[in-house]
Amino acid sequence: MKITSKKRRQQTALITGASGGIGYEFAKLFASDGYDLVLVDRQGQKLADTIDELEKKYGIFVKPLVKDLSRSTAPDEIYTELKQASIKVDVLVNNAGFGTHGFFYETNLNTELDMIQVNAVCVTHLTKLFLNDMVRQGSGKILNIASVAAFQAGPLMAVYFATKAYVLSFSEAIANELEGTGVTVTVLCPGPTASGFQKAAAMEKTKIANPWGMMDSATVAKIGYLGLMANKTVVIPGAKNKILATSVRFAARKLVTKIVRDLHEIRK
Repeated sequence: MKITSKKRRQQTALITGASGGIGYEFAKLFASDGYDLVLVDRQGQKLADTIDELEKKYGIFVKPLVKDLSRSTAPDEIYTELKQASIKVDVLVNNAGFGTHGFFYETNLNTELDMIQVNAVCVTHLTKLFLNDMVRQGSGKILNIASVAAFQAGPLMAVYFATKAYVLSFSEAIANELEGTGVTVTVLCPGPTASGFQKAAAMEKTKIANPWGMMDSATVAKIGYLGLMANKTVVIPGAKNKILATSVRFAARKLVTKIVRDLHEIRK
């Protein structure tokens, strides 16, 4: 069943990190609503399987782009390839991102530099490229994925939390700048979500990675999708996450940081 019912011309949504987790769920939501898709992921086989599923089930066109977004040239390559293929992007979903767990003085620098590239620099670069076109045409939507991590510092995931704080601040600022242009920016700030994120970040045994306390990827994506379509600027899925994001403004920052540190400790 389609989430929206408005008739419109065939539009295209570009989704990064689309072969699993929240990105995969976004792909299904856009496909079910009749969007053609450009799906970007570095895992070629998983991407091919996803595309085969979506094209068969929804009868849409899906263009795959196998790209490693930790490479600084990837955003320009994506933009150029789509221009050459005469594919106009109506909705940009900057979903790709990853984290890593551990003390900053012990974690791998190259991993963290790649994280900054994917989580923050690539988001900025792709937004810049596609936003210019959207403003010129007077329509378009951008959805950036941040996190409740954006609202406070995060010991044991220091760089990840910092990248998400950047995405939140960046998204809110440009959303304000774009008022009256016909282009909207939404930033989705989920809490812990059942996906492959925890395994990839080597944090499966931390207190916060309790599967019973997590929302599922499909629910998070649907809330984000509806918020995007309603032109909301900040979307925080779940009452508990909303309370968390709001309450940190009224608590001592040092105390909040200590609580976050405790949640990211390994379970005993």
